[in-house]
Amino acid sequence: MGPAALAVTRLTLTRFRGYDGARLEPDHRPVVLTGPNGAGKTNLLEAVSFLAPGRGLRGAKLAEVERIGSPTGAGWAVAAVLDTPMGPVEIGTGREAGAHGSGSGDRDRRVVRIDGHPAKGQTVLAEHVAVVWLTPQMDRLFLEGSSGRRRFLDRLVFGFDPAHAGRLSRYEHALRERARLLRDGRVDDGWLTGLEDQMATTGMAVAAARRDVVQRLRAACGRAVGPFPGADLAVQGTVERWLDEGPALAAEDALRQSLRDSRRLDSDTGGAAVGPHKSDLSVRHAQKDMPAALCSTGEQKALLIAIMLANARLLAAERGAAPLLLLDEVAAHLDPHRREALFDEILALGAQAWMTGTDDNVFAPLGSAAKRFHIEDATVTPA
Repeated sequence: MGPAALAVTRLTLTRFRGYDGARLEPDHRPVVLTGPNGAGKTNLLEAVSFLAPGRGLRGAKLAEVERIGSPTGAGWAVAAVLDTPMGPVEIGTGREAGAHGSGSGDRDRRVVRIDGHPAKGQTVLAEHVAVVWLTPQMDRLFLEGSSGRRRFLDRLVFGFDPAHAGRLSRYEHALRERARLLRDGRVDDGWLTGLEDQMATTGMAVAAARRDVVQRLRAACGRAVGPFPGADLAVQGTVERWLDEGPALAAEDALRQSLRDSRRLDSDTGGAAVGPHKSDLSVRHAQKDMPAALCSTGEQKALLIAIMLANARLLAAERGAAPLLLLDEVAAHLDPHRREALFDEILALGAQAWMTGTDDNVFAPLGSAAKRFHIEDATVTPA
């Protein structure tokens, strides 16, 4: 196995969750974190997830991440050194020092540094790092609302199209601003038209990027790989139907007109009745031709893993690096055959997968192919 093309080689935490401070120095191998429940294993995965745009694998507010008992306004930080296909890069991110909680407005914001230089925003992270995670909270991904599936899909898209993060951020900002104007009764036609124009252009670009990635993933997921089932993927929604029926410019005009026509309704309900924020990721078990929501819990987890592995294979082929894989308590809930197949796929990809568990024996098949750490009471010890 050659070295992974994307790997964290140093991770430093400051006032992050239960850690006042911690430092890990992995290598290019998969990383195994073992220890009792509540020891701080998932917090380390969350720290790695903040190397990508967004709110991390828990979707937390910045103030929630800061270690309880830290001095007021001290902030928190995650710093990492990574090997990437373009060479080594140093990333630092965290809550800006001096912020005082959700009431502090713009001061309570996430800051990012790349190689020591301030970045204009967190979306630049997608140019350097792709991260995909599976957590126990995602076990109901196919059963609950569409918002979780959209976030899952968007994280996959970031890996193929780093600009997607910026477009999604601009769309969501315009969506919130339009909703605020309508809620406040400020029907300024020029202002609303400008926001709706931005929503139409960026929103259709968001939808097109999702659609493109799902089409590629669908081909990669269509057949079973080892004990993991094939997955049939599609993005469903009004904007996707418009893209299917005609050119992108016509779909953009349709979204623009729909937003204008629905102002009164949207002022009562909030948000917008139509747009990529309403789209959904549809997943079916290919061999059984069955919606994922109707599959067993074990099959749903196997489908998620199959999608994640197909995504990693595509990224490795197209960008020269599999994404960082964060697998929280995933291996322990697989039968031995699927568990070993998962480990084999990770090693074949050369992916740096960060895996947690309470039982060291679960990871025995990896042998010396993994770098191991023991976590207890927020203390990290190389195993």
